[in-house]
Amino acid sequence: MSDRELNVLFLCTGNSARSIMAEAILNATGQGRFRAFSAGSHPNGKVNPFALAQIRKAGFSTEGYRSKSWDEFANPDAPPIDLVVTVCSDAAGEVCPIWPGRPLKAHWGVDDPARVEGTEDEKDRAFARVYTQLYSRIRILTSLPIDTLERSVLQAKLHDIGKT
Repeated sequence: MSDRELNVLFLCTGNSARSIMAEAILNATGQGRFRAFSAGSHPNGKVNPFALAQIRKAGFSTEGYRSKSWDEFANPDAPPIDLVVTVCSDAAGEVCPIWPGRPLKAHWGVDDPARVEGTEDEKDRAFARVYTQLYSRIRILTSLPIDTLERSVLQAKLHDIGKT
């Protein structure tokens, strides 16, 4: 598909947990083939501390992560986006953002761990579960021979990742 790094934008509603964790995972494991970003349709303005804790537990940097609007990526000076992945879950009744243009698109819905109520331990387990699910899907993404796949084949594979 490309000889350059592929820019991947992870989107969710609040850009405080799922999309931030996905951005961190892909930036840490993308092997120079991917550059990840994240944003939200209605960012809540802060990164969830449980998301940051999961990123730290994995040994990845938490430097520079912030909750931001997807409008930042619609500006003319924004990096060109090759792949948009929505991580909002259908089950939670959230509105998943739609991204215009020609990037490949995939929906990898995962439950919103920020909605979990309970003890600190219960919240931590919810974030760990979602982190593991995102990590697994991103490992599949990074193992794909993206440079050799036709666009339609790659689109189908990206769709299938969301079912794992």
